[in-house]
Amino acid sequence: MTPQASVLVPPNISWPALFSKLLPLVLLLLLQARWGCCHPQCLDYKPPFGPQQPLVFCKEYTKFGCCDLSKDEEISSRFYTIMDNFDHSGFTTCGKYIRSILCQECSPYAAHLYDAEDANTPMRVLPGLCRDYCSDYWWECRYTLSLLLEDLGNPPQFANLTSAIEEDHKRFCDVLELKDKQYCYPNVLTNAELNANLGLVREDPKGCLELCLQEVANGLRNPVAMIHADDGSHRFFVAEQLGYVWVYLANGSRIDRPFLNLTQAVLTSPWAGDERGFLCIALHPRITTVRKAYVYYSVSVKKEERIRISEFTLSAHDDNQLDHSSERTILEVVEPASNHNGGQLLFGHDGYLYIFIGDGGRAGDPFGKFGNAQNKSALLGKVLRIDVDNNDDGAPYSIPSDNPFIGESGAWPEIYAFGVRNMWRCSIDRGDPATGAGRGRMFCGDVGQNKYEEIDLIVKGGNYGWRAKEGFSCYDRKLCQNSSLDDVLPIFAYPHKLGKSVTGGYVYRGCQMPNLNGLYIFGDFMSGRLMSLKEDVATGEWQYNEICMGRDQTCRFPKLINSYYRYIISFAEDEAGELYFLATRVASATARAGVIYKIVDPSRRAPPGKCSIKPLPVKIKGKLIHFYPKEALTTTWAPYSSQKPTVTPTQKQKTPASTTAPGARDDKPSPGKKLASAAEGNQVHKRPRGRGGHGSKKRRGGKRRPAGTVRLVSADGSSDRGRVEIFIRGEWGTVCDDLFTGKAGSVVCRQLGFTTALAVMKRAVLGAADRRVRILLDDVECDGGERSLLDCKRSRVGKHNCSHEEDVGVICA
Repeated sequence: MTPQASVLVPPNISWPALFSKLLPLVLLLLLQARWGCCHPQCLDYKPPFGPQQPLVFCKEYTKFGCCDLSKDEEISSRFYTIMDNFDHSGFTTCGKYIRSILCQECSPYAAHLYDAEDANTPMRVLPGLCRDYCSDYWWECRYTLSLLLEDLGNPPQFANLTSAIEEDHKRFCDVLELKDKQYCYPNVLTNAELNANLGLVREDPKGCLELCLQEVANGLRNPVAMIHADDGSHRFFVAEQLGYVWVYLANGSRIDRPFLNLTQAVLTSPWAGDERGFLCIALHPRITTVRKAYVYYSVSVKKEERIRISEFTLSAHDDNQLDHSSERTILEVVEPASNHNGGQLLFGHDGYLYIFIGDGGRAGDPFGKFGNAQNKSALLGKVLRIDVDNNDDGAPYSIPSDNPFIGESGAWPEIYAFGVRNMWRCSIDRGDPATGAGRGRMFCGDVGQNKYEEIDLIVKGGNYGWRAKEGFSCYDRKLCQNSSLDDVLPIFAYPHKLGKSVTGGYVYRGCQMPNLNGLYIFGDFMSGRLMSLKEDVATGEWQYNEICMGRDQTCRFPKLINSYYRYIISFAEDEAGELYFLATRVASATARAGVIYKIVDPSRRAPPGKCSIKPLPVKIKGKLIHFYPKEALTTTWAPYSSQKPTVTPTQKQKTPASTTAPGARDDKPSPGKKLASAAEGNQVHKRPRGRGGHGSKKRRGGKRRPAGTVRLVSADGSSDRGRVEIFIRGEWGTVCDDLFTGKAGSVVCRQLGFTTALAVMKRAVLGAADRRVRILLDDVECDGGERSLLDCKRSRVGKHNCSHEEDVGVICA
């Protein structure tokens, strides 16, 4: 595919008359050199990749670049079409230049070579060359420029424009040169610094892994858990601490009816830091046939606080709702204090249900001689394993025959492991996609007391040391010196200078980001720090790296951001294995400040087509609420990178410096607001302005739509990209791409609630309108500060010399 984001000239212009007018525009489109720090990026605004099949023509990019085999074949075809104009001598002399220039679409730095990274500049028609290389090209093959431009879809008359450039060496290279000597071709191939770690996760000078995020849900009240059904639908289910569970479809929209509403039963409060509440949900691994779900929540029974594990059955009439009347209590455990409630449910690969319960609260596990965690006659401070299959006609669960303490006197047979303090967020490794290595491993984050947070691998019968030990260190020295302790040490522990409340994560096993395979990603609730561990298979040791948000242009891809809310409550994976984390700006069960972020590696993606999914259809009862990223975050958090927290000018309140969430430490809760109504749903974010029904003249309430209102029209309904349409004189119409730059694009994007335009797409790349739709604006030139396109320099409304093949589109960010 040729780069069509810019067009040099409209096809129906009178060439001789407008030659002098168009030549500066041609120079602008070819030149547009720009200084700055750049990153690997393709012309489709996505990271480069390793092709699944070796390239045949542009072989230098066969390991890593922006072309797959089909694109390589397309470039090869274009090359030989151009070279049909040459005799043998010309082919030998000029073929190397033509090939090299065409193959730069495959370069991992293609976006920079074509100046496609900056929305405020048009994309170059040809890649930027180094001055010396351009000089050699001019001396040997200067007259091939017109052939290259004709190949890119420009009319034959374009030769008249290029002839003046081809005759002048200085003008020729002024047009083709990329001023950035590091990134121009061919220097970009030989720059040792740029190519040393090309395709690997980018690191900052301190070794912090630079990743990016994509916001996928917002307006949530302390989102404590996100799970998937593993049924081919690629739905995910999000639980709020207040007691709601919501269903999100694969396209990001949410069903307006809750999957579960336990707000009347759940014990929690609006206090910032209250650890009680709805804490977890797990779907039966055979949900399509067994049709059961299990929940973990706090409850008050006769003024006694308890943990309740319950079973629900799916509604007979709606697979997106549980039958609220079907609740069956599986297990209840009395909680002596309001903190350390644990709160994890998992189905293992063995089909059994694992339950992770805290030590009962307070500080130092003060219950009994050795504390609850070391006492196998108590269920607190334990990992339990039970069998909930075939329980319809009998007891709510049975004990797996190989549970480790079945025969031990005084021990609960449900216990699978013990000596845990307050495990907050556990996960099971899917295993390496190719080899299966690591499959079934169970990772947990165990919140510490005064000094250390730890990550554990859970094994059958394991004693994880609490309260004798905290991390690798002794906490109760007398218990710690007991030779019979025989505890399982953490795989990693970190001191409280890094964070004070660990949030366990997942091992990445998805498809979209191959660099992250095998990386265990977790975080800390209190510090907002994202962290990672990577196992050295040879030694069994785990290497630690912090994760920070990408700096400079690292995250300048569509939909990506490089900041997040500080309080990291939970991690999750979707059905395809992609990773997410759930965070909030205000750690209160009633504050609509929770956001779900997808973790994205901007350095490398999977090859096109490898990770395609086709979600099974889902029958919906009720309405769908479409997702839009938050138009303005008040305070976001990007710790441990050079990025400052983003603060909007109108709201500059700071994020609380220390707040506790479910699974956190012993800080006392503080009074807060009253509980929200139990009937409330998630926050519904209004659609951006100008996205109403086609051709409507009035909005709700009879108010007339203002002239100059814009909208983006796309085939897939995307809110952040599409063909630009403007409302003038009672009708919607399109805008021609002549003179339309990133400044005009930013005017459009700001009207729609976005910050800026990431790219301007010309030649109807984002779709041409039906011929019945009028072209309303042409020759739009903006300074960037205008309120609408009508305030910009432009032709009269309805006057144009273009067709719908030149409808302009924008990508907003």
